[in-house]
Amino acid sequence: MKQAPEHLLNLIEPIVEGLGYECVGIDYNPHPKHGLLRIYIDSENGILVDDCTKVSHQVSGVLDVEDPIQGNYQLEVSSPGADRPFFKISQFERYVDSSVLVSLFKAINGRKKITGRIVKVVDDIITLAEGEQIFEVPFDAMSKARLVPEYIIEKGGRNGK
Repeated sequence: MKQAPEHLLNLIEPIVEGLGYECVGIDYNPHPKHGLLRIYIDSENGILVDDCTKVSHQVSGVLDVEDPIQGNYQLEVSSPGADRPFFKISQFERYVDSSVLVSLFKAINGRKKITGRIVKVVDDIITLAEGEQIFEVPFDAMSKARLVPEYIIEKGGRNGK
């Protein structure tokens, strides 16, 4: 699963959690002129703009001092939203019986995208059910994964094909 490098996770996660938020995940897309560091935060009460501002201010200060990223980048702090991205195996465990859209590095049974219900998680294997088909997907085979909100499923969207 694509996530920021370890040194950024180790620097940023404690700041977010120290402010009382869950650090859902961190995306880092390096680019010489247009890099992007996106931090997804959550809390039991949801996330408001003020929460994002508070985390952004604290993280910015530490990043300015530590200077762990070379070149220009934009810092973005966001709620994960209804179609939250998954970064960790524990997130799949938390959402068993929910539907996810998974993109794969290499095809499994001829498929590089699977939209399925999380049946179970054993070690690093996530079992997904798409209709009658069952897919056993290793966590490290996934390039991206996102929750599919129920309202999209009810409208017949995201067929994964």
